[in-house]
Formats: sequence, C-alpha cells, structure tokens
Amino acid sequence: MRVLGVDPGLTRCGVGVVEGVPGRQCKLIGYYVVYTDPDDDIALRLLRLDTELAALVAEHKPESVAVERVFSQHNVRTVMGTAQASGVAVLAGARAGLPVQTYTPSEVKAAVTGSGTAGKAQVTAMVTRLLGLDAPPRPADAADALALAICHIWRGGTRARIEAAKAKAMKSMRGARR
Repeated sequence: MRVLGVDPGLTRCGVGVVEGVPGRQCKLIGYYVVYTDPDDDIALRLLRLDTELAALVAEHKPESVAVERVFSQHNVRTVMGTAQASGVAVLAGARAGLPVQTYTPSEVKAAVTGSGTAGKAQVTAMVTRLLGLDAPPRPADAADALALAICHIWRGGTRARIEAAKAKAMKSMRGARR
C-alpha cells in the first residue's frame, strides 16, 4: 500500500510518501514541505497548498491519504490555519478519488513509538529507524508526515477491515429483517 501522509500547516505543510504493509518495514518514497508566505493573502496560501498537494498526489499515485486531525490549541489563529490546511489536504485526497483517514497526534505517536505522549524528537528518531534512513528527515513537519503514513499503513488496514466487517454485518442484519 502506498500512502501520502500530510502534517497540515499553513506556513509549513509536511508531506510524506511511504509504501508498505501492516507488520512489515515500510519503504520511503519521498518527503516534502510545502511553504507559504505568512504575508500573502490567505486565499493565495490555500491555493498554493492545494496546487502542491494535487501535484504530489498525481506524481506519487498513493492508494490513500492520511491527515493529522486538528486538535484544540490555545492559539486560535494557529488552529484556524491548521484546520484550513487540513481541509485542503482532505480535499486533495477526495478530489483524486482516494480514501482519506485522519489520525490524532497521540494515535500517530503511539503507532510509531509505542507511546501516545512521545515528543517530536522521539517520533523523528523512530521514523528514521523504521524507514532505515541515514539521517533524520528535516524539518520535523516532514518527519511527522512520514509518521502519519506509517501509522496509516500499520493501523489503517486493520481499521478498514473492521469497518468492512461492520458494514457487512449491518447489511446482513437489514436483509434478515425483510
């Protein structure tokens, strides 16, 4: 499975592409950071993010997209920009007809480090190790995006199977009622 992971941000948006299967070592395909100028109009910043993400989806042809779920922060301005960038990332996947899954930061940390409270340095170190890289991906936004992709490969497959089983059970139950 090839996954495009997105660590949304309006000034810096991390993007990582990873290939793998649950329970096995993943392979790095590439990582990027999309930058926008904080002095530019918000519409231009979101358009740049949309254009860059669409190009990366077209270039790498992922089978799914994993986006970090926006969580509450004390700085409302920061959370608004992150939420807007997240929406653009979700839209990029949906526009390409891909399944999109969101994960909380603690879900991602737990998937790659074993602890939902791991720090950025621990996540970066584990991503480096899990992908067999010679050097840590920089900046941290890129490492976080790669962690999202790894999380989806390892957990998304299981989550998808559970959802499919639920849907099948519901369909059977509806058929039995008729």
